[in-house]
Formats: sequence, structure tokens, C-alpha cells
Amino acid sequence: MPPKLNKQPINVVEIDSSDDDGEDSVTIVACNSKSLPSNTKAQPQPQMPKPNNQTLECRSFWKAGGYAVNPAPRAAIDQGQLEHARVHPKFLHSNATSHKWAFGAIAELLDNAVDEIFNGASFLKIDKFDIKKDNSPALLFQDDGGGMNPESIRKCMSLGYSSKKSNKTIGQYGNGFKTSTMRLGADVIVFSRASSGSKATQSVGLLSYTLLLKTGQDDVIVPMVDFDISGHCAEPIIYSSQDDWTSNLNMILEWSPFESKDMLMQQFEDIGPHGTKIIVYNLWLNDEGVYELSFDDDDEDIQLRDEAHRGDQKKLHKKTVELRRHISYRFHFSLRAYASILYLRKFTNFRIILRGKLVEQYTIADDLMYPKTAIYRPQLGVTSKEVSAETTIGFIKQAPNLDALGINVYHKNRLIRPFWKVTGENSSKGRFIVGVLEANFIEPAHDKQDFERSSLFIRLEAKLKQMVMEYCLLGKKGRHQTNRVNPLTSVTLLCQLILEKKCILINLPICHICLRIME
Repeated sequence: MPPKLNKQPINVVEIDSSDDDGEDSVTIVACNSKSLPSNTKAQPQPQMPKPNNQTLECRSFWKAGGYAVNPAPRAAIDQGQLEHARVHPKFLHSNATSHKWAFGAIAELLDNAVDEIFNGASFLKIDKFDIKKDNSPALLFQDDGGGMNPESIRKCMSLGYSSKKSNKTIGQYGNGFKTSTMRLGADVIVFSRASSGSKATQSVGLLSYTLLLKTGQDDVIVPMVDFDISGHCAEPIIYSSQDDWTSNLNMILEWSPFESKDMLMQQFEDIGPHGTKIIVYNLWLNDEGVYELSFDDDDEDIQLRDEAHRGDQKKLHKKTVELRRHISYRFHFSLRAYASILYLRKFTNFRIILRGKLVEQYTIADDLMYPKTAIYRPQLGVTSKEVSAETTIGFIKQAPNLDALGINVYHKNRLIRPFWKVTGENSSKGRFIVGVLEANFIEPAHDKQDFERSSLFIRLEAKLKQMVMEYCLLGKKGRHQTNRVNPLTSVTLLCQLILEKKCILINLPICHICLRIME
């Protein structure tokens, strides 16, 4: 008989205003019971959902938000019983729309693995996973970090909970796992192993939009099962009753890619003593009815199909073809290219392995001609301590054949805005100039693909534009007064001379200013 633990059950996770992030009260309901405060009465146990004939209206992510159900009548609340805020399944979809870009969602899962470096993680594997149940592709993420115990995996599946409040960690909002997985596919299953002292556990959790829709739920149900693996075999951890545990297991087997308990347990075999495996399945399709993510165009990459196939390759200009080979363009559709620039500093004891091949990190600052470093000291306030941010700008090596430009802005080592054209999207100023900046003094948006447009951000934008303009052009007074040419402008002109064999100031053959600089 499986052991019955004498401790507080945790299969219904309540997150109130006292959690790490100060979020509003939210509850995600799992299928086991939880002890309630003494002034409440136990709720009836939810039964395993019965499948019906409903189907997803559309497998395209941007059209999959239509969710209409007739909520089951709920019993009146008894006197003295506390009601809780419920989360409608439609919120899972609307919450995931914060990711306009599928790679932004994948980056969130990369961040979670990178944060596990501080718990001993040495690798993250990203790969295609073949679902034998219906011969469909899925997306696999696996790391060897500290893993999650039963309590931690419930916090992971909850909305808004985060225990990451450190200058070392990237995650902070407690929402990335839910938004990212639901943006990539309709369903996700999580396997995790963790140990603390002599206690070792393994857990399985299922977050399934398909389950919730097809069974007509009006609350988020997250089936989970846990095992004690401290001994020689995996023993189920029972919180309320064996029936509840079995109900959770049966629901996972019905709605996951794994049809038996043995198949489920096999997923732990390559995890090791600790680590986490995430499988996102029922991947979203584009408007043409094919998968957003392409696994076939490159066996060592995962590509965004619509971006990679944009335009007729045969009719493209030679310079455009050359541009598309450069990382400033390839990161738009190649996960390997995007992952290579996603983190500013190179890892020493951590590897990102994409489809069996190591991702080589690319440091943009090391690939610039005539780099110039400037220090920006933003004014954060009267009482705030002074901070400084180092900005490196220079010419892209492939100029003028490659018309790449923009500042790559990082936050806590993580790329937020790649190749940001601070001089304006339609401006020709700043051509060939690329820069790198780590701006920890401004806050990124929740999807980590942009920054909150605060006054600090606006001042940073103006400062970066000024840096680029100073690097690019002479002022009017300096054009014909060689004794007033500053070193930064001299480097710029000399570099431009080498590249284009003409004077960029007056768009004529080499002028006397340029000759003076060359001397």
C-alpha cells in the first residue's frame, strides 16, 4: 500500500497577496484535495472530466481563443466559507498573446534553464520530440538543474507566482512558463526530479488547453502526480486518497502523449537524479494550416516557417541574399542564430544544445571594426545610487556590402531589443553602425522583447541616438575645420574611406579633410 504522508496536501495551489510578487489571489485547481483553513468547509472533489465532441475551433494560435462553454451551476457558498478567484481556461490563451513572436516564447524557457545554472545546471537540450500517438511533432526542453519538488512544480503551474528575486536570475514575474508554453502549443507536460537531503521525488504535471476545451471546463484544472523515489522504487505520494491520485494519473494518460504509466515513467530515465523535461505538443499552425515551427528545413535548427520563406529566393538581389546570411537577419527565423546572441556573456560551464549540436555563442562587440566605448550614467533619482552602462559601437565588418545597423540592448545578460534602430526605422543615418549595451537600470516588458516606455527609457533612446550620430557624422562646424575634428569622427571617416572610397560628408571623391585624416 503506498505511503500516506502526514502533511498538508498541496494539490490546490493558492497564491494570495503575501506571495513573492504581491499578485492578486489566484487559484489553479488540481484534482486532489487540499486542507482548508479551519473556518472553511471542504469542497466536493472534482471528478475526472468526460470527453465530449467539442474540438479546437482552429489550430492557429491567433484564432484559438474562441472558448465558449455553459458553466455548470455551482452550489451556494455556505456561511463562513471563503470563495476564491477562479481562472477561466480562456485566460491561458489570452495571457499567452503577450508573445507576438514564437522565439520570444522559446527564450522564456531558455531563461528558466539558464537560471538553473545557480542550481548546478550544465546543459539545456532543445529538440524535436516525435509523438507516436498521432505522429505529430512536439518541442522538447530538458535541463539538469535542481529540478522541482511537488511544491515547486505546483508553483510553476500557478499564475503569477515567482520566488526569483535576485540580481542573478532573469525570471521575475512568475508568468513565463505559462505564457511561453501556451504560445507554442495547446498542451504541455512537465517531468521533474528533485532531491533534498535523503528525500528524492519525481513529479508529473499537465497543463492542457485541449483538455479544458474538450471537457467544457470553466476553471483551470491541472492534473499532477508525485512519486517518492528515495528507495529502490517509485512510490506514489498520496495527499488525500488513492482514488484522487489515480484520477489524476488517468487524466494525464488520457490527455498526454503517453498512454500508459510505464510510458510515463520512461520519460524519467534520461533525466538523472535531478532535472526537468518539458514537452510542448499540439503545436500551433499558421494561417496556411502548417506548423509555425519548421523542423525540416535544417536538421540542426528550428526555424520560423513564415519568416524563413518570406519572398522568392530566386528573385532576390545579390546583396539581399548576402544580408540574409548575416546574423542580423537570420535571428528573425533561425533559433540557432537567435540563441547564439541571446546572452551577452559567454557561458563557462553551461551548454545550449539545439537538435544535437552545440550553439556557439556570438559576441557582437568582438565583431566590430573601429569599436568605440562610451559610458552612460543615467540619472535614476535624487536618492538612488549612481549607475553606469558601457556602450560599445563600431562598424560591422561586412560593410558596405552588408547594410546592418542597430544597437543590441541587453538586460541582466539577456537580449531584449536586437538591432534597435535608434535613428528611426526609415532613416538612412547610422548605416553600418552596430552597438551593444547592457541596460540593467530599465525594466523589460513582461514578454522580454522590449522595455517599458519609462522616462529612463526615453532618455536612453535619445542618448544612444546621440552616440550613433556623433560616431557617424561631423557637425557643420567641423566639416571644413580640420583642427576641430575629434578622434571619434576621425575613426569614422577613415573607416568610411576604406569602405566606400569617397567622402561621406559631401558625397564627393576624397576631400581635403579626409586626406588630412589619412595622413
